[in-house]
Amino acid sequence: MTEQYCVVMTTFANPSVGKTIIDELINQRLAACVQVMPIQSYYHWQGEVNCDQEHQVMLKTKTALFEQVKATILQFHDYETPEIIQLPITNGLGDYLAWIDKECR
Repeated sequence: MTEQYCVVMTTFANPSVGKTIIDELINQRLAACVQVMPIQSYYHWQGEVNCDQEHQVMLKTKTALFEQVKATILQFHDYETPEIIQLPITNGLGDYLAWIDKECR
């Protein structure tokens, strides 16, 4: 039962881009909940080591909606290659999972 739900992670640096992505995901009912946390990211990109202030986004949704979530993030994101990762929810509080089911299309 629980494999029908997942967490999708992405990041953004530009607050207006992030707000647009989050608003679209919520308004289209592609996510039941979106959480945003400030982070500092260290990574290799185009031959250089980078360190950037970003915001990490964790959203709870249905596994069946992942492709639509990914397409929405890509439509509005300003990164050349944004992080878009799906993590399965393998277990959880039944009432919370039912809430995800109710809030997402």
